[in-house]
Amino acid sequence: MNRFFDPSSKTLPVSRRRFVTGVTAGAVIAGLPAGKSSAAEVAGPLPQALRGNHFDLHINYLPVNFTGRARTAVAVNGSVPGPVLRWKEGDTVTLNVTNHLAHDTSIHWHGLILPSNMDGVPGLSFNGIRPGETFTYQFPVTQSGTYWYHSHSDFQEQIGLYGAIVIDPAAPDPVASDRDYVVLLSDWSDESPHDIYAKLKKEGHYYNRRRRTAGDLWDEIRHKGVAQTWRDRKMWNEMRMSDRDISDVTGYTYTYLMNGQTPDANWSALFKRGEKIRLRIINGAAMSIFDIRIPGLKMTVVASDGQNIEPVTVDEFRIGVAETYDVVVEPADDRAYTLFAQTIDRSGFARGTLTPHPDLRAEVPAMDYAPVLTHRDMGMDHTGHDMGGMAAMDHSSHNMGGMDHSGHDMGDMDHSAHDMRGMQGMDHSGHDSDMDHDQHASHHMAGRNSDLGRAGFGSNAPVKHHLSEYGPGVDMRAEMPANGLHDPGIGLRDHQTRYGRRVLTYGDIRNLTPTIDRREPEREIQLHLTGNMQRYMWSMDGIKFSDAEPLMLKYGERLRINLVNDTMMTHPIHLHGMWSELETGDPDFIPRKHTVLVQPGSTISYLVTADAYGRWAYHCHLLYHMPGMFREVRVV
Repeated sequence: MNRFFDPSSKTLPVSRRRFVTGVTAGAVIAGLPAGKSSAAEVAGPLPQALRGNHFDLHINYLPVNFTGRARTAVAVNGSVPGPVLRWKEGDTVTLNVTNHLAHDTSIHWHGLILPSNMDGVPGLSFNGIRPGETFTYQFPVTQSGTYWYHSHSDFQEQIGLYGAIVIDPAAPDPVASDRDYVVLLSDWSDESPHDIYAKLKKEGHYYNRRRRTAGDLWDEIRHKGVAQTWRDRKMWNEMRMSDRDISDVTGYTYTYLMNGQTPDANWSALFKRGEKIRLRIINGAAMSIFDIRIPGLKMTVVASDGQNIEPVTVDEFRIGVAETYDVVVEPADDRAYTLFAQTIDRSGFARGTLTPHPDLRAEVPAMDYAPVLTHRDMGMDHTGHDMGGMAAMDHSSHNMGGMDHSGHDMGDMDHSAHDMRGMQGMDHSGHDSDMDHDQHASHHMAGRNSDLGRAGFGSNAPVKHHLSEYGPGVDMRAEMPANGLHDPGIGLRDHQTRYGRRVLTYGDIRNLTPTIDRREPEREIQLHLTGNMQRYMWSMDGIKFSDAEPLMLKYGERLRINLVNDTMMTHPIHLHGMWSELETGDPDFIPRKHTVLVQPGSTISYLVTADAYGRWAYHCHLLYHMPGMFREVRVV
């Protein structure tokens, strides 16, 4: 029996609308006295805000009910999300974390620059926190901005162990606001995360309820004709892929939460007309990428991943799992506005309300059309798209027609997802992973290699696939991937022309302060994000984590990481302990990120200064991709 959930949770006798919108409950108004709301019972207790430099955090089980069925979550100090931790830049914080669970736990401080033994990854940073024990985290706070924390043990992040961090700057804040709200997005399922993962291992498309139908076939024939429709269908069928495969886990099982409240519970925040409202938006979901907009309001993006940027005014932006964005809005009317976060696959949404009065409500907009992957998204179209470098995905090494999935032994997969202790006994010293030494490692700035490209502008190196990418764990490779810097992403590319909405891209982001490390990169690592959706296998360079050697970095070096996404999925990639400095074409104001979203069939590059000794995690932040799409980074 699963220790978190009743076995009956495997069947869900509630409607899909109930999952999408949650249990009907009263609106929760931010700032009301504890225990009160404007109407009926809320979906769960709202997180407290804790200030100071000394904290006692207790991890325990918590009864919750988001969909009409009682379930058990893992909570911090009795709430999902956990308390908002507010710190001050320059302070040293001490956090005593006590584990009241029946199994090990941990907390990782996402995006924080700190000593490696405080990073909170079992098997790399420390041994984890055993049942009944207290572990004391203590580290200096060397940055400011919006961040978050979550478990790095088992699948606890999926079942409630996450919360927000807000760090006030030591110097005057360049962002002026009258009100300041945390908006923490997440996804909840009544199913055990282990059951979700098991279903994905058996059928990667299990939660996709938007596969092609006979009606779709007739629509395509009317628009494209029989011959082109036949060619398209033949291509997708031969590749054993689906053009509707946007998200692995969808609103079929997920209810989407905003600050722990379902859409029907409607988390709300007050304002007065003319005020500047700062929204610190955090994607703390396990598997869900969101597109954010507030109908009737422009949003001025002022920070990305906790770092101040030059303000950019947009109507909409995509936030990958684990990313954070701070936006400022200025309502000019005494009316309510809906803060709308629809999932990338349009299978559900989270929502809240900005309102001048608790009794006012705003209309919830309809979700946009569900996106469909096209040839260009898979790198198979050369015509006129802004991502012009995309070219054919290589499927040549596989016989896609007769692939037998039944006998594949997945027993050696590490189902613990986050806990790296099984790797501790391996001696990786002296290895430099899959770096192309002939092309990169011998070049230093005294005799600068032109393939490296200028700092801030990205890689000039050709795409090179490793032998490890040719095997049953990889079902495609991008031979000519485009740079995804100016791509808003699938489902957003036509929003300017279709709806008149300006959508943020990475190319719009420019750091507010000058680049600190202005050195050119000494070498480059080209790392491929790989997978096989049918077998639900994820990896880097075709090698799953349990078989991979660490990436070895020399302390103090400046290097470029060039990520090539050989899959049809969008991956948020997170490097612990060091900044990922996104190369946007402006070397003087390079934005610093902790999580980088990589579009399907595309490439993106960033610079890293290896200024933190130790063992660090480097992985896709989609929870069920993480067991395979993960590497250890060692700085020595």
